[in-house]
Amino acid sequence: MKEYLTLEEQGQEYTDEELLAASISHPSLFALLVRKYEEPFLRKAMSIVRSREEAEDIVQEAFTKIYMNAMKFKKQDGAQFSSWGYRILINTALTHYQKQKRKGERQMELDEEIWAIIPDRTMRQFEKKEFMDEVASVLSRLPEPFAKALSSFFLEGKSQEEMAEEEGVSVGAIKTRVHRAKKEFKKVFETINTKV
Repeated sequence: MKEYLTLEEQGQEYTDEELLAASISHPSLFALLVRKYEEPFLRKAMSIVRSREEAEDIVQEAFTKIYMNAMKFKKQDGAQFSSWGYRILINTALTHYQKQKRKGERQMELDEEIWAIIPDRTMRQFEKKEFMDEVASVLSRLPEPFAKALSSFFLEGKSQEEMAEEEGVSVGAIKTRVHRAKKEFKKVFETINTKV
């Protein structure tokens, strides 16, 4: 990196993935990623824990994990820093949420979409079975391509790249399918729950 440029000027020349790789040997460059993603990460964390103070702690912890694991990020076609970073953020937020719930400090429930698309491995067994039955019930009511997309991405943990390869379509097509499937899932989930 050119020493005479400011960090911002240097950062404009590089992709997020390149900045992450460069930050391993030039830690000050990581600040550019933090600046870029801090607000969107905070909004996502708040949608899960609903507390700004807790969300700020989660975002800070997520950035720490991202930086500590920067060497593990492998650049692949379609694999972006943003999707990898968001996955770390969401996992950090859900872990934090469950710790608070176990301590009895968590009163409100998570957003239904979060429960619906990310299974929680720390739930007590009967809660998990009931939850998985509900997810299976909703998935069975979705069109097959949507059900398969959500199962592959959220339940089996496949990357969008793996899914695209299996389906013989572009990563963009998979992203669109997952996005539409989440909307459809939410609609069906709400329909079922209002009937009860």
